Amino acid sequence: MTFKEKYLAGEIPFEAIDDFVEEWNNSDDDRRLAVFLGLNTEEEDAWIDESEEALKALLDSQRK
Repeated sequence: MTFKEKYLAGEIPFEAIDDFVEEWNNSDDDRRLAVFLGLNTEEEDAWIDESEEALKALLDSQRK
């Protein structure tokens, strides 16, 4: 499961994104980081252009 899937399911806290980024950095995965995390373009843009808080707000609006 991706970070986004686990976060939306309530399995991990938002701060776990750092662990996923570290895992990606230490892997041979060819996917872009956003794809590895499960983020769509809007979420990736919010994260990069605004802040982690902006990404968290977007994801929180999708939580079940």
